[in-house]
Amino acid sequence: MRIIAIANQKGGCGKTTTAINLAAALASCGNKVLLIDLDPQAHATLGLNIKYQLSIYNVLSKLANKKARLEEIIQNVEENFDLVPSSIILSTLEQELSGEIGRESRLSDTLANFSGSYDYVLIDCPPNLGILTINAIRASGEIIIPVEASRFSLEGLGQLVSIIELVKDRLNHVISQRILVTNFDSRLRHSFKMLKEIKTNFTNKLFDTIIHVNVQLKEAQNEGKHVIKHNKYCRGTKDYLSLSREVVMHTEEAKRPMALAKKMKQILRDKMARLNEVAFSINAPDAKEVYLVGDFNDWKLDTTSRMEQNNGAWMKRLGLKPGKYRYRFVIDGKWTEDSSNPSKAMNPYGTLDSLIEVINK
Repeated sequence: MRIIAIANQKGGCGKTTTAINLAAALASCGNKVLLIDLDPQAHATLGLNIKYQLSIYNVLSKLANKKARLEEIIQNVEENFDLVPSSIILSTLEQELSGEIGRESRLSDTLANFSGSYDYVLIDCPPNLGILTINAIRASGEIIIPVEASRFSLEGLGQLVSIIELVKDRLNHVISQRILVTNFDSRLRHSFKMLKEIKTNFTNKLFDTIIHVNVQLKEAQNEGKHVIKHNKYCRGTKDYLSLSREVVMHTEEAKRPMALAKKMKQILRDKMARLNEVAFSINAPDAKEVYLVGDFNDWKLDTTSRMEQNNGAWMKRLGLKPGKYRYRFVIDGKWTEDSSNPSKAMNPYGTLDSLIEVINK
């Protein structure tokens, strides 16, 4: 059972959005997932429209009027996806545990005695580093830190990582941490500037996946749904499915690093034998960065989609299976179609995607 805390002391960074939609994405791939809402604001509980009588407070508190075991309060969201709800009364637990010995291990002890069988347990933490978040850190094997590509988020990120390291050392508890860039607005040059700074300072701790600004993420929460159920074709769904694949891949690498590497190499060799090389290019001599995104890479804007410059022309070669693909260029944050390709189609955002058909040779 892999336990992951999702934490950031700053509100509005997409922490709960990530907790809900990563849990749903993992579950949609056949993993059994439990999401624990450890935030007294209960936004994960509300965001999934869960009705309840008892909450995590009744499990962790010794003073609750009605004590309960974790198994007794679990609410089913859908197949493979369960939730442990929260409530505002959980905010009193901070004071209740202030004089307790071993107060930072209350959640860890609860999960150690938990009889449920899950592949992943995700913990949505409150937006602070109080006793509840410390409990989540102590119970987890890793932390995902959602952070916006903004100046204020960047300034607080270094401090947050240092505090988590301090807590880890004092609790003598080994825990890994990875940073997830959220609320990324690819229309803004400033976003790319902040992303570059984050990559420079936290290269080895950064997810490749980026969560882009997508109004349907908010619409899903307002409807009490996760984004996959709201619209399985939107950008938000693609981003969180990509994140789930990266999380799962990290699990498999940790379990079977040599076997996985061997298997991936064989898969790569098999796939390359069936791929056709396609060259993409665009003339943009004044551009600082150009990316190629499309159906072939889940529209991901990361280092693997960056094009190489040669005398003002930006180039990238891809091995593609036979089929039809939509694609666009992103020039210094501005999304644009391929002006040299007359084959185009309207997308759901009211702009044009370029089209290419790869024929088997």
